[in-house]
Amino acid sequence: MRITGFHTTRVNVPLAKPIATAIHRMQSVGCVLLELETDQGLTGESYVFTLNGVRLKSLGEMLDSFSESVSGRDPHDLTAIGDEIWGRLNPIGHAGFGIAALCAIDTACWDLVGKGAGLPLHRLFGACRDRVWTYASGSLWLSQSIDEIVSEAGGLVDAGFRAMKIRLGSARIADDVARVAAVRDAVGPDIELLTDANQGLDVKHAIRLGRELERHDVRWFEEPVAYNNLAGNAEVRTSVGMDIAGGETEYTRFGMKNILDARAVDVLMPDLQRVGGLSEMRRVAAIASGYHVPVSPHLFTEHSLCIAGSEPNCISLEHMPWFSPLFNETLEIEDGYLLMPDRPGVGFTFDRQAIASLRGH
Repeated sequence: MRITGFHTTRVNVPLAKPIATAIHRMQSVGCVLLELETDQGLTGESYVFTLNGVRLKSLGEMLDSFSESVSGRDPHDLTAIGDEIWGRLNPIGHAGFGIAALCAIDTACWDLVGKGAGLPLHRLFGACRDRVWTYASGSLWLSQSIDEIVSEAGGLVDAGFRAMKIRLGSARIADDVARVAAVRDAVGPDIELLTDANQGLDVKHAIRLGRELERHDVRWFEEPVAYNNLAGNAEVRTSVGMDIAGGETEYTRFGMKNILDARAVDVLMPDLQRVGGLSEMRRVAAIASGYHVPVSPHLFTEHSLCIAGSEPNCISLEHMPWFSPLFNETLEIEDGYLLMPDRPGVGFTFDRQAIASLRGH
């Protein structure tokens, strides 16, 4: 099998309504879609994104710049392809859009390998489960009122979710506690609640808030302080009873190892785009297992399912609906679990009609 075509498409996927966290304001996700065509008629697909489509052109140009590293190659040689791109990134560093480009290429190559073998990737990698615990992450935003998040929480339970994440980061601790308490009262004691401050707090504020949240049986406190304040995250971790989660903002296995060495998290949350693709995500999961730390991948729900289905220390997967308009297939949830697709490759294919309409946004 040889790669004969390298095509990128830029689209902007609007969110249902503008939303906000402690540090972000979002109304859309701009995506660069990659399609690798082969001489066997198979197409490998992947995507990377920017919030609100900011610098989407630059992301696309970075990805296009690596087409020569892929054209004419066998996608089974994806490790060699990845090493070549890694070397070419050395002058500008192994972070940012360069790693995002590596992610898109690596993931699309794996999609081709799975399609060529006629196997879903979680089985090709070595399956350990056919479903994974998930939590709803597309609702309960800081920009919403308490009445709004309580209403949404009930809808999530009706939709089959048994876990959900609440964004925090208010100036007053009492306001964040009230949000969590209201949702807990609405959904009852059997629904798992997770919280995320999106790096919006300082260490002392985060510790005080974390101790208050313990009374409401919160499963974890995600990114309580700035992602690069590893000592601060570690201090919060040792000062509160619940788990501290984080890692989505760091790059590659080397950034993940720094987090683990600092004992900054109880749950590591690697992001497919920032770690650099499925190959690196598998390495990250293996490294984390050596520290006895579980992983829960960030975003990229459709493309991270194969990791969740093949890495024993993956405890859950974020269910984020932002990118679902891109695909023909839909995520299946049953009693709080996402089901692994039996389709070959990543198991999700681009909806070309929908993509054509999104190009106009």
